[in-house]
Amino acid sequence: MAWDEWERIKASAAERQSAEARLAPLPPDRDSGPSGEATGSRLKHMAQPWNRAAATAVILGAGTRRARADLTEGHTGVAGGLTGLSSLTSLTSALHSWESRLGRVEDECGSLETALRGAGRELVGVDHGVGTATNAVGVPQGGAAP
Repeated sequence: MAWDEWERIKASAAERQSAEARLAPLPPDRDSGPSGEATGSRLKHMAQPWNRAAATAVILGAGTRRARADLTEGHTGVAGGLTGLSSLTSLTSALHSWESRLGRVEDECGSLETALRGAGRELVGVDHGVGTATNAVGVPQGGAAP
């Protein structure tokens, strides 16, 4: 292996290690607490993004419900006008398939809404619980171990 190539490999490894070292440590943040109370730079969970996602699931479910109703209404009476045509069977099959798919999407949206709202509440609750538990640990002034 040429000396120059070895130097490039070492420099590349040093850059990677340097980047990791810059990202790994977290600055001391004395004013952090459970979610919603901290002004520091620590990771905190908030219910708001989860609630927005849940609201989007509700909107999607309502739109899907309207689309399915419109699809069903649009096919009302079609069977009578197409009696005897081979396409009637295909059209009816497609209608039932789409009604079924849209029904499953609507059901999934309802499940998602409940799960997303629950996740937001749970994560914020965990933050508060961990914050309370860690605040109960006594640390001598200056952070030195006894």
